[in-house]
Amino acid sequence: MSLGNRSFIPVKDVGIGAIELYFPQNYVDQNDLEKYNNVSSGKYTIGLGQQQMGFCSDNEDVVSISLTVTRQLLQTYQIPTDSIGCLVVGTETMIDKSKSVKTSLMELFPGNTDIEGVDIKNACFGGAQALLHAIDWVTVNHPVDQRNAIVVVADIAIYEEGPARCTGGAGAIAFLVCPDAAIPIDRQFSACHMKNTWDFFKPITSTASEYPVVDGSLSLASYLEAVKTSYTNFVSKVARHATGIDGLNSFDAVFLHSPFTKMVQKGLAVMHYTDSCLRHKDQNCNGIDNKLDENDKAGMTKMIELSAQVWKEKTDPFLVFNRRIGNMYTPSLFAQLLAYLSSEKSSTVEEKNILFFAYGSGLASAIFPGRVRQTANLKKIRGVAVKAVKRLDYRQKYSAEEFTETLRKRESFLHSNEFPKTPSESALFPNTYFLSSMDKMYRRTYKLHEEPTQQNGNGVYH
Repeated sequence: MSLGNRSFIPVKDVGIGAIELYFPQNYVDQNDLEKYNNVSSGKYTIGLGQQQMGFCSDNEDVVSISLTVTRQLLQTYQIPTDSIGCLVVGTETMIDKSKSVKTSLMELFPGNTDIEGVDIKNACFGGAQALLHAIDWVTVNHPVDQRNAIVVVADIAIYEEGPARCTGGAGAIAFLVCPDAAIPIDRQFSACHMKNTWDFFKPITSTASEYPVVDGSLSLASYLEAVKTSYTNFVSKVARHATGIDGLNSFDAVFLHSPFTKMVQKGLAVMHYTDSCLRHKDQNCNGIDNKLDENDKAGMTKMIELSAQVWKEKTDPFLVFNRRIGNMYTPSLFAQLLAYLSSEKSSTVEEKNILFFAYGSGLASAIFPGRVRQTANLKKIRGVAVKAVKRLDYRQKYSAEEFTETLRKRESFLHSNEFPKTPSESALFPNTYFLSSMDKMYRRTYKLHEEPTQQNGNGVYH
């Protein structure tokens, strides 16, 4: 049997055609954490650039938040479940060493079992790889049967007591990947930097734990190395295959993975400085005699100073979710896209160029460009983004003591392998999935927390 000599019409502008964001209803204020942890005032709020941190109670896990955001994507954009041929999940939050989160999401696609894809894992980079994989799938498969893909990026980031705990967070984002998208990703120009490091990892040990092992100084150095190298590779690739691109000047917005917002500022500073050096290879590009070093405090201070205008215009305004939810791991990069889409900057008629830097410890990183096109459904996407920003104000604030106790409950649940006797269903947005039971074989069951939606137009999760 031969299936050759078939002609299909190639698809164009494959990328993000719909977006939905979920974050937990619970948050703790970083000012309160500073006092509770007895650290200097401003250590988290000024030093790291964080304001609030979202967290999940013991009744939410990576499957429940993925179910919530996927269901919401399907409902908000009225996506027929039989139109999906690929579903990929990017996450590093693991509740099973074998069974994919994706398999649980199949509950939302009754009658459609022909859906390719599983989970992709590498720290915070898994989400970016899942998106790139889905774009490849749609490019190859959509011409055959006109089906699209969904990408889910979801994580719950928590740390053991100590200096890293303030850099947690939680969230999930779902994308529809399709041709003629509002936000095409120019996949052919993606450039990577991959390397074996031990800056952040989650080893399997004799005691179950949600907490990572972190080498703080190596993690920061690895992030900046990845920015510099992947951006250099990206500029080199673009120079070989395209014209009219002038580094960061060609992009309306620049998004970088955000462990905390001050790290994003440093990453952008390195990117901007690298851009300048590549543009002036034979000249003094930094305005001072000595070459700047991103791992040197004085050098980094100078880089930040040189990149201040780019930071103000192209990155800083779009970190609202990152500042107020924290490090969501895989969704952290793409939350900035949502914030950008909620702004007036994305509403102009002309097409906009945007740039993504994805990073995951261990390490994996990539830079890839995208565009924002004024398609028919961009207005719908922008409306979803605006509601998501408003929804930040409808969360429930908890004290630092209550936050700490919640993490103790999660840890106790993990170690005891017994289902919580008093799950906190009330601490959920309406129409949010929650963990309702777990049997003696550790099989988890989920239910939908249904509650009448407030019809006030203020972005309450509907």
